[in-house]
Amino acid sequence: MSDKELKDIIKQSIREAIKEERLSLYEVLIPPVSKREMNEIIKNYGSPDKYNRDDFVDMTDWIKK
Repeated sequence: MSDKELKDIIKQSIREAIKEERLSLYEVLIPPVSKREMNEIIKNYGSPDKYNRDDFVDMTDWIKK
């Protein structure tokens, strides 16, 4: 195995580890919601499947980098 191949494998492994840790951090930072709170949110704002998709910007691509 060449030095370049080894470096590429290490880089990819580090990227995967950082991505996993980042996702774990996101899970920790999102607060839990009780059923009562969720029902109140749906009552006040409706169901997300009824929202107009044109009102939103997809910002998930930055997570994949």
